[in-house]
Amino acid sequence: MDLTLTLLALLTGFVTGALFTFLGVPLPAPPQLPGIVGIVGIYVVYRTVEYLDAGVDLLSILGLAG
Repeated sequence: MDLTLTLLALLTGFVTGALFTFLGVPLPAPPQLPGIVGIVGIYVVYRTVEYLDAGVDLLSILGLAG
């Protein structure tokens, strides 16, 4: 994991959150902890399936693969 990229992403999140608050625009993300935990869960399972090299080629199953 690239620490610099992670810190830049965090800084971008802080700036964006401050800007949204300043402008009175609602956040485009779940505003409560259960929603955020759900997003983290999606990410963790995605990375786990990717690590295990498991998955299904849905386009081939549907006959749409070229």
